[in-house]
Amino acid sequence: MSQPLSRDNHTQIPARPDLIRLGLGIIGIGTSGPLIAMSSMPVLSLIFWRNLGGSLMTAPFALRHRIDRTGAKWAILAGFILALHFYGFFLAMRMTTVAAGTALVALQPIFAALFVKLTGGEIPSRAWMGMFVSFGGVLLISGVDLQISLRAFLGDLAAIISAALAAVYMLIGARAQRTLETSTYTSICYFFCAITALPMALIAGNEILHFSAREWWILLGLIFGAQFLGHTMFNSVLKRVSPAVVSLIVFFEVPVSSILAIWWMNQKPPAGVIPGIALILFGCALVVLRTRPARVMIEE
Repeated sequence: MSQPLSRDNHTQIPARPDLIRLGLGIIGIGTSGPLIAMSSMPVLSLIFWRNLGGSLMTAPFALRHRIDRTGAKWAILAGFILALHFYGFFLAMRMTTVAAGTALVALQPIFAALFVKLTGGEIPSRAWMGMFVSFGGVLLISGVDLQISLRAFLGDLAAIISAALAAVYMLIGARAQRTLETSTYTSICYFFCAITALPMALIAGNEILHFSAREWWILLGLIFGAQFLGHTMFNSVLKRVSPAVVSLIVFFEVPVSSILAIWWMNQKPPAGVIPGIALILFGCALVVLRTRPARVMIEE
């Protein structure tokens, strides 16, 4: 009898090369929130340049593979959804704390499970318990932030919407990668994310080209860190590693981003937010551990 693939074994520790990729991915996506919060480039302009840069970085690898038409259509749709996800995430990073925003975006496994249920899938009872635990964390964070300011509360809402869009993006991306290599998928997805953001930026009257050297350096950090080392590394290991394992590891983005925000920006989350963050992460872990990843594909 043939052995199951590693990606179908939901408790197997990844091989060393994939552990290295996952470690780099955590550091990469962990830099995203603080860098976005530090940048003053308009959100849509930042989304455009970040994803155009990411597409150009993966394009040389994509040229070695054929493009499946059906997979390409899914990748284009994923790029459009990714642009909307980024818009919500970038707004959240500038309106609330990095710690609260990244914790709320970590709700994406909850939304993925809910979408599966709505389309006729089965969700184990313990996964529902995890959703209620995470929902309690959301109420704690949003309640504290509403007491602090309406702006912080609206940032929380943007993060929650971003989490839902991230779940849709990953479900579509998983479908696209059935027939596309990772480099081909990311090149198409990132490029169409960029060209979705560009006309929106132009219509909004955002500046596209004239920024200070500091803004361009922050942008390069986002392209090499969050986009290439973060998104692309996690997409690459999903071909070999169970999405459940990847999802649990992605939760480390929250403490990494929080530590970097304290280090780079002296931004500390309010004490009342910390229990909410802990509840969200614990609840999401319950959902990921108790939901079949063959039905729910999740990644940052």
